[in-house]
Amino acid sequence: MIKTLTVEAPDASLVYDVRLPIAPAAGRSPLMMVGHPMDASGFGALAAFFRDRTVITYDPRGLGRSTWHGGRGIRTPEKNAEDIHRIIEALEVGPVDLFGSSGGAVNALALVTAHPDDVGTLVAHEPPLLALLPDSDRAFAAQRAVQAAYRDKGWGHGMAAFIAMTSWSGEFTVDFASRAAPDPASLGLPDDDDGSRGDPLLSGASDPIAAYRLDVAALSAVPTRVVIAVGVESRGLLTWRTSVAAAQGLGREATIFPSHHGGFVGGDAKWAGQPEAFAAKLHEVLDAG
Repeated sequence: MIKTLTVEAPDASLVYDVRLPIAPAAGRSPLMMVGHPMDASGFGALAAFFRDRTVITYDPRGLGRSTWHGGRGIRTPEKNAEDIHRIIEALEVGPVDLFGSSGGAVNALALVTAHPDDVGTLVAHEPPLLALLPDSDRAFAAQRAVQAAYRDKGWGHGMAAFIAMTSWSGEFTVDFASRAAPDPASLGLPDDDDGSRGDPLLSGASDPIAAYRLDVAALSAVPTRVVIAVGVESRGLLTWRTSVAAAQGLGREATIFPSHHGGFVGGDAKWAGQPEAFAAKLHEVLDAG
């Protein structure tokens, strides 16, 4: 059974879903799953493997079913963290466990920093924290090149440049940002330009998420158990490197999960993962807490 609810922020209406457990297990905290820019729809396959506890998913402001009053704005981890906090408060269920994916993992780290009593265990999966990299200047240059491709030629070209950036193994070379992006058609992407420039991933609206700097002292003092997770197929790639750097900054090792950056996504997705194996690992990590 899924209940769809809404909580109001001063400048946004946040839509979230509550999946009630089919076979509730005593002592299991509710599990919240958050992404960015992915909305709640991306967690359906993973949520299906957690029928022993309540699962909460939500659409970030301005995405999916959630609205952002007055138009678009800059997406900061701090603002997104406050939105997640509002939903947890509205649920009135005490600390939740939280799985954060990609930008959602960054937002979740900001949440735990600001509201440590909200979360019992946080599993932050492949947070794209570019500022932690030794080649961060070249990583940010690559990000700007992605945005330039999107701005100049449209979504297909921007996404092709993004795939090239996130598929690069090891540190970025000095000339990486000036290289030509792949042909979108070679990646099964559209070559035409529909004129839109509002994509939250490619437009620069989410730049503060990639630029977020961990407050290591604060995170080291919180009661929340923080686990930095990374997919085995991401080894050497951008979000592998940012995840390992985040874990090392917190004085621990990253926890290896099956599959890739979207390893929890079901078979109906373009780049499907291994949701059953991924869920088994997530169960294991949560139960270890």
